[in-house]
Amino acid sequence: MNDTGESAKKKTKRPSAERTAQRDPERTRAAILEAATREFAENGMGGARVDSIAERAGTNKRMLYHYFGDKEQLYLRVLEEAYVSIRTAERALNIGTRSPEEGIGELALFTWRYFLQHPEFLSLLGTENLHRARWLRQSVRLKELHSHLIGELSQVLEEGKKAGVFIETADPLHVYLTIASLGYFYLSNQYTLSTIFGRDLITPANLEAWERHIVHVTLASIKR
Repeated sequence: MNDTGESAKKKTKRPSAERTAQRDPERTRAAILEAATREFAENGMGGARVDSIAERAGTNKRMLYHYFGDKEQLYLRVLEEAYVSIRTAERALNIGTRSPEEGIGELALFTWRYFLQHPEFLSLLGTENLHRARWLRQSVRLKELHSHLIGELSQVLEEGKKAGVFIETADPLHVYLTIASLGYFYLSNQYTLSTIFGRDLITPANLEAWERHIVHVTLASIKR
């Protein structure tokens, strides 16, 4: 075959990654999201590279743009999926089916353990706060998810107030911020705090102690 024929053959032949994406679009989208989550968590919005995401996902930039538009849209989708994951897991707790104290304690334990198991979530939070929630404000989907959490937490607190267990001023947002901040600050600043105070905060014993502390502080702040 002459050079012209070879050239034409190469032009009509699709790259392997693109053929795979067309055969299994859901798998390709999932792979891109997973790769993008790692890239954004490690390098932030500014440092993340589309080329790196495509390479990690085993696809090409053309398919990434096809499924998600551009880098900013992909980043927003990553943020949304990160929040959907934690909110979905929270729903499964069914804290309203427990006693008020048990419900709050279970939410505190869950949140701490989720942060431990998903350091990428904390990294994404840090990146988005650095940008003053520029992309997060664009998502209607996330506002709906958060309203469910606060609604369920409100019901648990109301039951506790009626039972004379919780103080009347117990606020659902304050309770959640107490839980989240105790976990987030500890893990996000683990290296500087460990260095300053000369104690390895990430040893199993220290992590277990802080877990108990989070539950104790959260309940102590709202109990009568």
